[in-house]
Order: sequence, then C-alpha cells, then structure tokens
Amino acid sequence: MTGAPESGSPVSHRASWVMARGRRLDLISTRVMGIVNVTPDSFSDGGSFMDHGRAIDHGLAMIDQGADILDIGGESTRPGAEEISVLEERKRVIPVVAGISKQAQVPLSIDTTKAEVAAEALEAGAVVINDVSGLHGDPEMARLAARSGAGLVLMHMRGCPRTMKDRARYVDLVGEVISELEASVHVALEAGAAPETIVLDPGIGFAKDARQSLVLLRYLSEVRALGYPVLVGPSRKSFIGAVTGAPVDRRVPGTISSAVSAALSGARVIRVHDVEEAVQALRVADAIRTAGDE
Repeated sequence: MTGAPESGSPVSHRASWVMARGRRLDLISTRVMGIVNVTPDSFSDGGSFMDHGRAIDHGLAMIDQGADILDIGGESTRPGAEEISVLEERKRVIPVVAGISKQAQVPLSIDTTKAEVAAEALEAGAVVINDVSGLHGDPEMARLAARSGAGLVLMHMRGCPRTMKDRARYVDLVGEVISELEASVHVALEAGAAPETIVLDPGIGFAKDARQSLVLLRYLSEVRALGYPVLVGPSRKSFIGAVTGAPVDRRVPGTISSAVSAALSGARVIRVHDVEEAVQALRVADAIRTAGDE
C-alpha cells in the first residue's frame, strides 16, 4: 500500500488549499460542492434541470443554501451510461456555466472528460476541471489544465461508465486505487500542471461495488496521505441503498452520514445534491474536528 509523500515533497505540506486559475481556495474548513446535472439520464436527478434557466436557478439556490463551489455536468456517469458528443455536451453545459458565472462569485467546476468542453467552460467562467476519467479520457485534458492553471480534480475510475461495473475487481483495493491515482497525478505533472492545482477523488461507486465503496470511505486517510486535498462524492449512491434498502430519493440521511465520516477522515470537499443538509452537518463535523485546537 502506498504511503505518505517523502519529506520535502512539494505537496506534503499543503492539503488545506488549492489554486484554480489564480484563485486560492481555502480548504481548512470542509467545503460543499453542489451538483448541477444538466442531463436527461443521471441516476438521481436526470431530466430535472435540462432547461438552462431551471439549471441556473437551481445552482443559484444551492449557493443561497451555502454551497462553496458548483459542479456543472452535461453527461451522465451512471453505470452503463453511453457517451454523448462534444457538441451535445457543450449545448447542455456552456449556457449554464455562463449564466451562473454572471450572477455569482463562487468557483464553478466543469464535470467533463472532454478537453474541448472543458476549454469552453473555462472561457465561460469555470475555474476547475473535474475529470472523472483521471486524465485517461482525453489526452489534451492534462495540457489544458496545465496551460490554463485550472483546478484539477482527478478521480479514480476504471474503464468508462458503460464498462466500469465489470472492472470492479481488485486484489488490494486501497493500494490499487492509490497507485492509479498516483499515475493520474504523474500525467498531470508531466504535462506541466502545478501540484497546488490538484485534488484527488477516490471515485466512490465508480468501478467499485457497495462493499468496495465502504472500504474506501473507511480508509480514506490513506488517500489523503498522498498529500493532496481529497474530494469525495457519496451523494445518494448505491452503496447507501445496499446498506439501508433506501431508494435513490430517500438516501439523504445516508449521504450525510457518509459526508461526515469522510470529513472526519480528512476529505476537504464533499460533492452532494442536498446542499442545505450537508452544509449544516459538515459545519458541526468541522467544529468537532477542531474542538480544543484554540
């Protein structure tokens, strides 16, 4: 299993902030990333915000509820989902990124594996690229991140959403996820991305079954030991249903439990659909985590 970075590593001292296009984003407190899905087929809220105006209003409402960052995506990554064209993805997300950026100051993230979509989203006001492929989807993405200075979320996934369920086979789950995240980091750094722009996501539910997702959440501190800020996205996912039997639309309590556990294990960004509940829960979790530090 991979350990912490060696002393003197350029990232070993700084997992409490990230740079995104010249903006330093403080991660001392756990940050809430609100999900804006502009898709017809996402597993939880597909079709709810396909209208650009509704999606923009939804994002602005999340900001009012306390979201620190919004993650805007136009392509479903649910298990079995088929890839869409660059043109279709751009049509879905760019007006939403532009519309929210004109009305709000919170950082915006573009959830895409396509460099062309990411580039246009950065022009429209996004400052973070959230690449669920971990830079395995488009060879231009690493170079785009490097030259733009965008924040870069590198998620662990094997295969693609259509095939990932069949790739959930591991001998050493935590060790392999860490090793493969390190490989994504290497690609980013080789392309010229600054270490301080990188955030790691272990990819809960992506090429992981319910048990594997729970194990990763339990051993999240080992991912954090790589020295980069950690993002976790447990929101309404199937592992909660496997534990509780709850359908997708009744998994908020399980999401909050997972979010608090992740925050207490060192995650600094939690990606959720239910912002108001997560903000309150994580504020209390942070108070517990830092109690007595004064």
